[in-house]
Amino acid sequence: MVIDNKFLDNLLEQAANSERKRTAFDMRTTSADNSQRIINAMMPGTIVPIHRHTKTSESMTVLRGRLTEVFFDENGNETERFELGPSTGNMMVQIPAGTWHTVEVKEPCVIFEAKDGAYEPVDPKDTMQR
Repeated sequence: MVIDNKFLDNLLEQAANSERKRTAFDMRTTSADNSQRIINAMMPGTIVPIHRHTKTSESMTVLRGRLTEVFFDENGNETERFELGPSTGNMMVQIPAGTWHTVEVKEPCVIFEAKDGAYEPVDPKDTMQR
């Protein structure tokens, strides 16, 4: 499979038509694949709750568009923010396991993210209200 501009255009169209203003494409090759490799298309206005992954780090690369990755401490105070996207010169961020984070989508955006191990939904105790 080749990921090209037509593929990304299609994902962004799906995201624009989605109630959540985002859509995901699972890159795993089989259901036995225990990795997490996902392409996410997100539109401005999508809400990604502040959350953390306690068992894995996360590698996130911006393929198209622009977003801000925001890190928080245990009390919900912002600690760092990174502007990411090809136009910024910063395309990738490594999010350490246990780090509270979210994204703010600045323009229609496509990201590739990878995490260790099989997919597990984020436990409600690992989300935080803004």
